[in-house]
Amino acid sequence: MTDFGHDGGVTSARVIGAIAGSAISLVYLLPKHRREAAVRFLTGVACGLIFGGPTGLWGAGQLGLEGQLSTAETMLAGATLASFTAWWGLGVLVRLTGRAGDKVGG
Repeated sequence: MTDFGHDGGVTSARVIGAIAGSAISLVYLLPKHRREAAVRFLTGVACGLIFGGPTGLWGAGQLGLEGQLSTAETMLAGATLASFTAWWGLGVLVRLTGRAGDKVGG
């Protein structure tokens, strides 16, 4: 079994980054309803938790910062970016399918 007791703040950074990415996304694409906000927030947090590590490593590689960032910093940045991207992408998808549904139904 994996021991998460001594991770040096990596799990905390992952959670904080996932929540921050979802919160920042409110500025860019406001939800129309509470249900949309809840679904997008939870999706953003889940994507930040799941894809935070790979996204952080990819981002550090793209910026040439591999050896300059700590593991927690890489995880925080990756979780924030993954969460932000998921929230924003889901918001756009909801808006586009809503418009398409209006055209088909009207």
